[in-house]
Amino acid sequence: MRTRRISTATALAVLFSSVVLVGGAANPAAADSSASLPIRSSGDIVVDGVHHRVFISDPKSGKVVATDYNGKVVGTIASLPGVLGLELSKDSGTVYAAVPGDGAIAAIDTASLTESKRYALGKGIEPKYPALAGGKLWFGFNRPDVAYRGQIGSIDLTVPEATVTLPSGGENSWYSAPRLASDPAAPNVLAAAQEGSSFISLAVYDVAEGTPERVAYGPDSSGGEYQSYLSDFDVTPDGKQLLVTGGGTPYHAQAYSTADLSRVGAYSTGSHGAAVAVAPDGMVATGTSQSSPDVFVYKQGGTKPLRTYDIPYVDSSTTATNDLHEAGLAWAPDRSRVFALTTNVYSEIYALRVLTDPTKSAVGVTVNAPSKATRAKKLTVTGKAASGVALAAGTKVSVVRTDIDSPKGKSLGTVALKSGGTFSFTDTPPAGGKVTYKVTYAGDATHSAASGSDSVAVSRASTSLTLNRNKAVYSYGKDVSFTAHLGKTYKNRVVELWVDPFGSDKPKKLAKKGKVNSKGNLSVTVDMKRDTTVTAVFAGDARNASKSVKSTAYAKVKVSTSISKQYKTAKIGKTSYAYFHKKKNPVFTTTMSYYPGRSHKLSLELYYQGKWYDAGQQYFGLGTGGKSIVTLTGPHETGYKMRVRASYVNGSSGDSVNSTTHGSWKYFIFTK
Repeated sequence: MRTRRISTATALAVLFSSVVLVGGAANPAAADSSASLPIRSSGDIVVDGVHHRVFISDPKSGKVVATDYNGKVVGTIASLPGVLGLELSKDSGTVYAAVPGDGAIAAIDTASLTESKRYALGKGIEPKYPALAGGKLWFGFNRPDVAYRGQIGSIDLTVPEATVTLPSGGENSWYSAPRLASDPAAPNVLAAAQEGSSFISLAVYDVAEGTPERVAYGPDSSGGEYQSYLSDFDVTPDGKQLLVTGGGTPYHAQAYSTADLSRVGAYSTGSHGAAVAVAPDGMVATGTSQSSPDVFVYKQGGTKPLRTYDIPYVDSSTTATNDLHEAGLAWAPDRSRVFALTTNVYSEIYALRVLTDPTKSAVGVTVNAPSKATRAKKLTVTGKAASGVALAAGTKVSVVRTDIDSPKGKSLGTVALKSGGTFSFTDTPPAGGKVTYKVTYAGDATHSAASGSDSVAVSRASTSLTLNRNKAVYSYGKDVSFTAHLGKTYKNRVVELWVDPFGSDKPKKLAKKGKVNSKGNLSVTVDMKRDTTVTAVFAGDARNASKSVKSTAYAKVKVSTSISKQYKTAKIGKTSYAYFHKKKNPVFTTTMSYYPGRSHKLSLELYYQGKWYDAGQQYFGLGTGGKSIVTLTGPHETGYKMRVRASYVNGSSGDSVNSTTHGSWKYFIFTK
């Protein structure tokens, strides 16, 4: 236990200056769907419609990740160094993965998500992109032992030994391993494209006889602009067109005839193309990482997008942004979804975005209700259902009203669209407060479902709510009853009483909730150990507005001071004094309600010529037990009456959770 020491001066000095007090505390001993992906890069993406899985290769990590249709990872196939291109078998039983780091093609079982076989291609062979056509698995590869490193090889999967065939000379040569593409619906068409060049080189091969016979090389610029810097390409199901996107100009997915690689069409992306994918029925999904919208869906041969998607942008070094990854689009075979791989390439962060209803024209429903209305009075709501493919007049939309009496919504029936997709209806809101009208179009074979809503503030009668005890001051620990009184209401007679003691360590809490009694009252008892705000809350009902009122009452602290070390205690008049010899130092022990960081003020006064005068004051910290001990050191002048008291001063004692409280005076005197 530590003690503090203070001293007294002569009588005259005490009269004109403060005594210096010195002391210390006395303490007792003792946070459209999107899913993040666990990959660092991406080489290719394919979709298995039988098992509803999406496969994504990660060259940097040497693995293939499998997810479900929501992007949840369901399996990982590892030990695939540099794994790049992927190809799905026609029966969806196998994903073939090019593994350049091992000079092999790996076969992944789509049901068990395990590697079932690995086809060795030969020393130094680096396969990049596989494609199934003509009954074989073809692959573009790099080969260091010929003048032109890139060539096309094959694996005959129809024979038990799965024969690997590589070109014996320089036939079908490319500057580097070409990217390959094919479509199951055009089994004898194999397309190839050169990566990394400013002008894209394309070739189309007929593989019906088991060897690649080139039928076209280009592109033929007579049909339009050259495509530059290959990003992605795909073959249409009829085998008649090759769609190509590039990182340069033009800002289209270019369509080339597989017969002579002349330009036969284009699908605008608005900026540098990042990806293109063709659905089994020929619908085209293409996209960009440079502008908004990000993804466009076209009917084959269409000039205007049937649907667009704007992937939300997140400017964060820890979140995948809306940057569509190169070759990052893939269709679900049933056309129910388009999967888009997005990335924050600077931080190697990837996400799989699931774009729904891609083959349906998007519908937007707008609803316009008045901003304010009177309860039980008729109002009119208008709106429009708009789409790129217009909805026919007479199409029905459903209307639901949500209000206080119908929080889950009440159907108001259907409304027929007028020409141009507009609609209007009237309603008489029975309840006040926030009233929301939601209009929903259910969707059809060519239009997506959509809904829109708007809210109106409907008037309600004011409510009488009062709460007693405001500004009252109570002694420490007194039980005080706070009573709320609720006036007349429509249905709701429930009041909440919230108690909020001062101080950040005591959060606001719901102390009582219930119906008021027959007199309209509801009470709660509070133990007043701190200044406290009580809030009464009426949530309102269909005809009466919500209301809340506050009452703040104040609590004093418990404080006392004792004197010790005196040689006797006796009365002077009616007042009890502690007597000290002038060489003895009085000890003042203060006990006060504890609060972290709290200090008390110790005040001395001296009696002189019939009046009490200030003889000094100082603040001392309390120990965790709520005590402090201060010693008044000498020399002490005899014959003077003195007194001492401890006080808590709101704001000056280190906190503001109680009301200013003064302890009682304790009297003492020095003698010879």
